[in-house]
Amino acid sequence: MLVQAILKSKAAEGVVTVEPSATVSDAAKILAEKRIGTVVVSEDGGETAAGILSERDIVRELAASGSGCLTHPVSDYMTRDLVTATRQETVQDIMARMTEGRFRHMPIVEDGKLIGIVTIGDVVKAQLTELAMEKDALEGMIMGH
Repeated sequence: MLVQAILKSKAAEGVVTVEPSATVSDAAKILAEKRIGTVVVSEDGGETAAGILSERDIVRELAASGSGCLTHPVSDYMTRDLVTATRQETVQDIMARMTEGRFRHMPIVEDGKLIGIVTIGDVVKAQLTELAMEKDALEGMIMGH
């Protein structure tokens, strides 16, 4: 299965982004309101990705330096070296990269443009769907259908 299939199955809300100058507090509010685990940091309103900020990044900084970090810009704490994928990559490939890198969100980028984001939950759901279809096909073959 390709990443393209995951993107097609997701709600068409797009990718939630914040500007690098947004405060960590603002980003945390967006994460809570939208019930998501990460925001992409974009300097141009979501065309390109400059970085990514996750709940984990915020919690780690709170533990390290206290609540003062909430007034800092997200650019201070975002991950700058993004690991991205394209819609033509396989779900297995991005699952392996996410597991290896120990992260749960992967921006999908093509021709330098941000086109979506895939979560580990999206990947697991796609894998389970594919396994269920294979199981049904095998059962059908065994039963002679």
